Amino acid sequence: MKDYGPNDIRNVGLVSHQSTGKSTLVEGMLFAAGAITRLGTIDDGSTTADYRSDEIERKISISASLMTIDWKKNKFNILDMPGYPDFIGEVHCGLRVTDLTVVLLNGVSGVEVGTDLAWDIIEKNKGPRLFFVNRLDKEHASFSKVVANAQEAYGNSAIPVQFPVKEGETFDAVVDLLTMKKVTFQSDGSGKYKSEEIPADLKGKAEEMRNALIEKIAEADDTILEKYFEAGELTPEETAQGLRAGIRNATIFPILCGAAAKNYGSTLLLDFISDYGPSPIDRPAAPAKDGAGAEITIATDEKAPFSGFIFKTLSEMHVGELSLIRIYSGQIKPGDEVLNTSNNISEKIGQIYELNGRNRKEKGNLIAGDIGALVKLRNTHTNNTLSDRRKQVVFPPVAFPEPVVQVAVTPKSKGDEDKISSGLHTLNETDPSFTIEVNPELKQTVLSGQGEIHLAVIVNRLKERYGVEVEQKKPKIPYRETITGKSDEKYRHKKQTGGAGQFAEVWMRIEPQPRGAGFEFESHIVGGSISGPFIPSIEKGVRQILEEGAIAGYRIVDVKAMVYDGKEHPVDSKDIAFQIAGREVFKMCVQAAKPILLEPIYDVEIKCPEENMGDIMGDLNSRRGRIMGMESIGRFQVVKAKVPLAELHGYSSTLRSLTQGRANYTRKFSHYDPMPKEVEAKVIAEAQAEKAAAQ
Repeated sequence: MKDYGPNDIRNVGLVSHQSTGKSTLVEGMLFAAGAITRLGTIDDGSTTADYRSDEIERKISISASLMTIDWKKNKFNILDMPGYPDFIGEVHCGLRVTDLTVVLLNGVSGVEVGTDLAWDIIEKNKGPRLFFVNRLDKEHASFSKVVANAQEAYGNSAIPVQFPVKEGETFDAVVDLLTMKKVTFQSDGSGKYKSEEIPADLKGKAEEMRNALIEKIAEADDTILEKYFEAGELTPEETAQGLRAGIRNATIFPILCGAAAKNYGSTLLLDFISDYGPSPIDRPAAPAKDGAGAEITIATDEKAPFSGFIFKTLSEMHVGELSLIRIYSGQIKPGDEVLNTSNNISEKIGQIYELNGRNRKEKGNLIAGDIGALVKLRNTHTNNTLSDRRKQVVFPPVAFPEPVVQVAVTPKSKGDEDKISSGLHTLNETDPSFTIEVNPELKQTVLSGQGEIHLAVIVNRLKERYGVEVEQKKPKIPYRETITGKSDEKYRHKKQTGGAGQFAEVWMRIEPQPRGAGFEFESHIVGGSISGPFIPSIEKGVRQILEEGAIAGYRIVDVKAMVYDGKEHPVDSKDIAFQIAGREVFKMCVQAAKPILLEPIYDVEIKCPEENMGDIMGDLNSRRGRIMGMESIGRFQVVKAKVPLAELHGYSSTLRSLTQGRANYTRKFSHYDPMPKEVEAKVIAEAQAEKAAAQ
């Protein structure tokens, strides 16, 4: 591969709703560029991007894959990202470092929920983007409907630069509105094409669509707009200048088209990105902080001090960890000493690779704007910054969405606890979009991820790579106990053995606190009925019950406890005696103060097509959900509800089933609410049965 400067690089990300054809399109691009010698397919598990065993088995992309090709005068770094919402974390990582996003649309279905998910991330990054309408060779494909759909969802900045001559099974040609030529694709899968004059019956349509495109291009640049008003047309140079500006400023979202399964359109797409796509130099300087924590920006400059961001860590068999890095300034080469500014540890750069899926090619250096892989860094993982020690830089980490699915895991074999902990933490370094929580309250290790498939993949990788199997269970719910009334109790602890005895008597009142106020302990002892040093002992006993619970084994909240009287013995009273008395009297008080259970309530937002609203609302009602509101966003509806956490187990799968995969949801903790009595009775009975079984 020849040497390229930052202006010659094209960092391109591919996103879409699931199963729209990203990996197949990438395969066509690689084949057309000569990076591979045969076209692989998803069905036979031979595509370059989806090379991992779990991707081949499931026939879906799970991890972002990096591919590198030469095309004409440019170097392309292509990131193929998953379409399943379970792996949305990979999209967050990939879109952080790309300069142009290709959004694939299904030529039959148009804009789908997964399209919107990716679009929201692109919008936050304010990134340049274009559309590629795929599958135009399928029955019922309609380019015009998909274009209308995209414009309804994302505005009139979405505008065609091509349109198909025919759609459906006979699709094999497009009209290019920039060259005003008919382009016919070769049927051998090579990606090659021939250009010819536009047929007479399509000239009128082509002229009309070109005029609309030229107007949009003129609007992207004030100087060009003036010339357009004067001349009524633009020169090819002005058209190119305006189109580049519109894409760079995200005021134009060009729409291209093709059929990836036949490798129709891949070369036109590469040509278009090469001619009009932004280079790293065209993008705004990246926000960062300097060594003192002050806000700065880093411009793409290969002569500046080195800085780079690790956006993805891969764990590869027989290689170890590969750290995918975007260089923002300067350059690195093997042997360089750099600083990991995220954890203040030095790293020595070893081998540097360019990747094509699993295939690696050693490289002598990486310059500003480029993307590549570093091998076996000791203490560097996803979201870390590497920089020159003399001019330290820290880039902000990728912000991942809140997990929406949980599972509790326990080892199948005794003694595997350490292996499981080590394996999960290593997997978490490669995929920070899932979390691991060892919950001492519930005595469970809980994995939280973006979907059931996401967690299944993690558990499977734990088995494959670390040789440990786990049992998966429904996570326990962190219910809370509280009281609704007041109570007043006393308890005497008296124990006499052969030696010294134990004695303590404690009188206590409790009352409820406002929700969220927590626990309060007061001593109202007067006259010295209990000595001052024993008051903390009583509180210590009370706090034991706060953690253990008094009715179902859950933490007690929002209670005020007051010790107001008691007795002690000059010889037998001691710390342990008052701890026991405090614990027992507090338990009695709680049981007498009309105790109830509280359950965690979550704010849930579901984004779905309008036709699925009835099924979703019915399902939410069956889960004791309260609908808080609805709003329309484009062609989708957003349902906002408050739902008990206990009712959300397995919801991701149910939602996918109800909507044929066209809906997604997010959730976050809201508050605790009292449980319905019939549900509470069931939970208490289960807790008591579990306690009895453990004894």
